Amino acid sequence: MSDTSSYLARQQLTVLVPVYNEEESLGQFVVEMNVFLAQTPLPTTVLFVNDGSTDGSLALLRGICGSDVRYEYISLARNQGLSTAIKAGIDHCRGTLVGYIDSDIQTTPLDFLHFLAFFPEYDMVNGIRARRQDTLVKKLSSRLANTVRRTLINDGIQDTGCPLKILKIEYARRLPLFHGMHRFLGALVQLQGGRVKQLPVQHFPRFAGTAKYTLWNRAWKPLVDTFGFRWIRSRWKNYEIGEALRAESRSS
Repeated sequence: MSDTSSYLARQQLTVLVPVYNEEESLGQFVVEMNVFLAQTPLPTTVLFVNDGSTDGSLALLRGICGSDVRYEYISLARNQGLSTAIKAGIDHCRGTLVGYIDSDIQTTPLDFLHFLAFFPEYDMVNGIRARRQDTLVKKLSSRLANTVRRTLINDGIQDTGCPLKILKIEYARRLPLFHGMHRFLGALVQLQGGRVKQLPVQHFPRFAGTAKYTLWNRAWKPLVDTFGFRWIRSRWKNYEIGEALRAESRSS
């Protein structure tokens, strides 16, 4: 058995799905996620994180999760933003691998199948939207934000905003919660000494609804967050255990 097959045989995957006012997309999202669940080689749970939606998203999530044990949800008391929704999902997941995908169906969970081949050699796999199906404003603002981020922190992550990732739980648990954290997941894994693999993924036009981001929060806010990340990086500490004697390791 290969290292990958042996490793995956011991893993469980939790796919985090942040949701904010996506009632028009959730039904089709479940259809597409079910296709992935039928093919994944790992025991997999889908954990929706309702980020204070004001439409009918929460009611739909109750129905989806109430009728299929593969789906679960938590609902934040009020809208907290994408970083908080992701961190809340990590804090409440039970998997040894943590996936992340948006519910707007611009990416497909089937691409997760390609990601799995790179574990355990890598500690995170991050998608790259090679042929983006977005508006011109969104493409330009994202390109600007990525260029600024790479210039200021030089993390080598080509598409940090791609909503398709898998990482090991031990790295996910150590992610610090701060405003804009979701923009630096790859860099934060690297700070912990982890290795990040980047793979091209499919990208599609938005299925329904409208994007929740404007030029303001796709350009100015990432710049401010990047300076915040630089401050965190300058003070980041890792440690390594050299020796230990724990009570549970002693024979009775």
